[in-house]
Amino acid sequence: MDIRRQIEYWLDGSQDDIEAAAVLLEKPKIRQSLFFAHLAVEKALKAHVSKATETVPPRTHDLLRLAELAGISLEPPRRMFLARLQRYCLEGRYPDFPIETPELDEARAELDEARETRAWLVKQLMP
Repeated sequence: MDIRRQIEYWLDGSQDDIEAAAVLLEKPKIRQSLFFAHLAVEKALKAHVSKATETVPPRTHDLLRLAELAGISLEPPRRMFLARLQRYCLEGRYPDFPIETPELDEARAELDEARETRAWLVKQLMP
């Protein structure tokens, strides 16, 4: 398996998903936007897992678990953000996991933090 190609695959998907999140938020499709924001961060983390383990990452959507598998040390604010972002994945996938849809301003702040977190993850992968 070509690990470099795996990493590129995950990073390309992550970029596409963060762009989709921004487009969806302008509609405004808040829940869908934050679902894609989660997906973008998830894929950036999966790039890290691919690099750290030299294998295909597991089929999980758990951001904190992926960070752990990748050996990424998270400061408390970033850990709290990933836990918060996780809700949007669950709510988007499972109808029995309802959460309150955030207001547009809060959703914009969440998307901004997802962009920043994604950028931080991507930067760590670059030599």
